[in-house]
Amino acid sequence: MNLDALRTHRFEAQRSAYTDKDVILYALSVGAGGDALDQAELHLVYEKALRALPTFAAVLAHPGAWIADPKFGVNFLKLLHGEQSLEVHAPLPPCAQIEATYRVVAVSDKGEGKGALVFFEKAISEVGSGQLLCTVSSTLFLRADGGCGGFGTPPAPLPPAPEQGFEVLDELKTGVHWALLYRLNGDRNPIHVDPAAGAKAGFDRPILHGLCTYGIAGYLLVRSVCALDPSRLRSLNVRFSSPVFPGESIRLEGARNADGVFFRAVVPERNQVVLSQGFARIHPA
Repeated sequence: MNLDALRTHRFEAQRSAYTDKDVILYALSVGAGGDALDQAELHLVYEKALRALPTFAAVLAHPGAWIADPKFGVNFLKLLHGEQSLEVHAPLPPCAQIEATYRVVAVSDKGEGKGALVFFEKAISEVGSGQLLCTVSSTLFLRADGGCGGFGTPPAPLPPAPEQGFEVLDELKTGVHWALLYRLNGDRNPIHVDPAAGAKAGFDRPILHGLCTYGIAGYLLVRSVCALDPSRLRSLNVRFSSPVFPGESIRLEGARNADGVFFRAVVPERNQVVLSQGFARIHPA
């Protein structure tokens, strides 16, 4: 890993626009719209009085596989998406022109043979008003790039979950075609659609996008904890623990406190935790 290249790299700000069609596509791709007779649910997938899911920010103005640039010297095949966080500053409009800025916040070296963590941040603002809408943070685990040193101040670790008090919040069965739908949000990685590509990555069939699982968790929190009011979901932090295969169910289990809810996502068919150390800050009704 070329630590100096990561430290000195400056990203160009990216401007783009999205429409109600993009907001609706995203919501459908993470499971919204299951009850078309529920008026509150309909607001997530119908242009009349449309309300964007906060996790839509994860796919907006994505910088692409920037870290695969040879100048960074990263073993891209050994990279894992470790954690994802979202901080909502203002609700996403149903359509907008936006500007995104990017930065590498820090690199934390775990030692030779133990890998390194890269902390990356995307800030999204509305063009014109300049309103900061949200900050999206990703932790990348470079399994083969430890021992090169670090810089910056890593963000605080995810809060520890309580040892008890978890209950089932909600559950949703994914469709076998959901990866085909979610990839239309911009991530065309073939491991999510092509069995041959999935096999090369070590899977016996294509896997669901990690950020799709993240979006499903966000939608289930909006549905179960926020009474289908997406503006109440103010932050969403998770660790990716295991992949989901399209067609499996995702069950959200949580323990509430005064500020929000600790949660995990489980695939009940395999009794497998797929999102861990989750915490969502919820605004009171």
